[in-house]
Amino acid sequence: MPDAEAMSRAMTGQVSAEAAELYERFFVPALFDQWPSQVLDLAEVADGDDVLDLACGTGVLARAAKRRVGPTGSVCGVDMNEGMLSVASRAEPGVSWVPGRAESLPLPDDGVDRVCCRFGLMFFSDRQAAVGEMARVARSGGSVCVVTWAGLSETSGYAAMVQLVDDLFGTEIARALAAPFGIGTPAALHDIMSTGFEHVAVRRLEGRAQFPSIDAWVATDVHAWTLRDMIDDDQFAELSAHARVRLREFADASGRVTFPAPALVAVARP
Repeated sequence: MPDAEAMSRAMTGQVSAEAAELYERFFVPALFDQWPSQVLDLAEVADGDDVLDLACGTGVLARAAKRRVGPTGSVCGVDMNEGMLSVASRAEPGVSWVPGRAESLPLPDDGVDRVCCRFGLMFFSDRQAAVGEMARVARSGGSVCVVTWAGLSETSGYAAMVQLVDDLFGTEIARALAAPFGIGTPAALHDIMSTGFEHVAVRRLEGRAQFPSIDAWVATDVHAWTLRDMIDDDQFAELSAHARVRLREFADASGRVTFPAPALVAVARP
């Protein structure tokens, strides 16, 4: 059974500096590169805007926003994870990278035109407080765009992976792997966002997860995410061996893995 500290890090999406490097190298192309342009379009980010990327991670969306807002706009990336910010700052020094918590943003009232939060809301310790902070820092006439994963039942690959981890190592570790899917319905996302905004619209976006192989998929989920603190080397070898059999339906003839990974997007107007 994982210790309490490791479980807490998993449920809040905290990773080590080494894991952050691997996250950028492997998770970004597998899952996260497909979203920035769609999210920025929905948030109506344009030239000259001041943008906040909340729970920015390694800065995938912030980097795209920086290109879009041009020299007259600005982008600030906020994350409580120093390892993620270290990777982000090396990738794009033109963004202001700020350590901070979503529940108490280190930003002034009415400070930004657009707030984007991509796959972070489910990890916040006080979601209502975080939504309130988004409302506080967003300017009137701007937008707030929050993205979560759709439910685990709609993401077949991860549903199977979570079940495999549960079978091998128990419910606690499986729960950590399932944490990103914790706000998985339009109603749940709408209800949370409505605590801070009167006008909220939720839509679904279709996406796909893509990994070079089953082994790469398992390695990415363990070594580039919170499971690295919860699964030892022997367990990793055991998981990899079982995954090659239990998860083979997600691999094509070349061994490449792909499966649906839909997202939910809430757009609110301050």
